[in-house]
Amino acid sequence: MRLENIVMQARDPRATGRFWSAALGLEALAPGSPEDYEGRLRIDDDVWLDICIEPVTEPPPPGWRLHLDLRGGAQQAEVVERLLGLGARHTDIGQVDVPWVVLADPDGNPFCVMQERAAYADTGPVAALPLDSADPARDAELYAAITGWVPTEGVGLVTLRHPSLRGPLLELCPEPEPKVRQNRTHLDVRPTRDGPDQRGLVELALSLGASLATEDWAQGHPWTVMRDVSGNEFCVLGDIAH
Repeated sequence: MRLENIVMQARDPRATGRFWSAALGLEALAPGSPEDYEGRLRIDDDVWLDICIEPVTEPPPPGWRLHLDLRGGAQQAEVVERLLGLGARHTDIGQVDVPWVVLADPDGNPFCVMQERAAYADTGPVAALPLDSADPARDAELYAAITGWVPTEGVGLVTLRHPSLRGPLLELCPEPEPKVRQNRTHLDVRPTRDGPDQRGLVELALSLGASLATEDWAQGHPWTVMRDVSGNEFCVLGDIAH
């Protein structure tokens, strides 16, 4: 299994994708739909994540259960200035006196530029993917099983990482409040040749407490839309990528 996509939403995916492409140095990929954007964040030849942006009609709602933490480190101020020049803006999501800087992309999706942290060595431009959870230890068991990522030292209550110990951290963080709406950002996982197929991966997730999304928008796709026990959406993709 592997964690393949970070899926975001935007009112203008192409314009938002141009921002993230410049911000992260993404390799352009052919999107599944002309309205979508897709780019590849390559950590090395064997470690990569695709950033996929799909269209929505509404602006970002309040509350953010999954977002990107970008690596700033000693160059945090310079990274912030570069991102502002690309079209980001400062935003207030309730942070008070914190060492990281909260910005929003051109569509209003919040993200953070982080201060220096030893845990972020060798992550590349995306330091972490913080995910709100009602029970981080329980949800980490699910995500470890369906992504192949392994526990590691990190900043979240429970942290997972690609087994190469390179690339961003998946940080399971205690949720400030229960989930009440569909997440605007979610993760996609895909079967690999030497693991369970799509159905097997879905069954594995179900056995660890995940559930199938039953809403109309979740039906009729080649992927399976699911939720972890905390309610966070994720998708199990179909065909094995080459």
